[in-house]
Amino acid sequence: MSSLLLNDPILAPIIRSIPPPRVVSTQNVFHDLMSCIIEQQIHYRSTKKTFEKLLKASELDQLRVDNFSTFEKQLPTIKHLSSQKMETIQQAHHFFAHNQIDWPHLEDEQVRHLLSSIQGVGKWTIDMILLYTLGRPNVFPSEDYHLKEIMTRMYGLNPQSRLGAQMKSIAEHWGDHQSLGVLYLLQWKKVQLNQL
Repeated sequence: MSSLLLNDPILAPIIRSIPPPRVVSTQNVFHDLMSCIIEQQIHYRSTKKTFEKLLKASELDQLRVDNFSTFEKQLPTIKHLSSQKMETIQQAHHFFAHNQIDWPHLEDEQVRHLLSSIQGVGKWTIDMILLYTLGRPNVFPSEDYHLKEIMTRMYGLNPQSRLGAQMKSIAEHWGDHQSLGVLYLLQWKKVQLNQL
């Protein structure tokens, strides 16, 4: 926390002015991965609630490999679900059905390696799993749309010139607390929107 306050004069007053961000994790990588694939957003942050509606229609609280067939029956009701997404959903289900993995005990790079082996699962999705589901302390999702928008505005970045590199350069000053820095920025945006 001290590195965020001492090394970033833009982030420091935000930290002092808003409540600490709280993430109540499901601890369920399969559940959250499917949310990311379907919503193009993790369900903690989504406004579309498509994943939530599918769960409700399936009468499920959490999605697991053993109840996926019930959930799968509701997928045709989602009109915007492309064939590519459907393929990724099937690939993810196949992977989890054939691999029993103790995710909390893996290093970040091991998580990245395993999830990237699923066709259609990219870096942003993996970052969301590391950040929100597994609660890893040093994740910086430079491809996240909301984070790009916030940092471009707050830090005066040029979106036309290697924006990801500019963002990462700022995040380097956050030390090993990059996840907390990200969560504070996203929380700040939410607070600002609620005040409108």
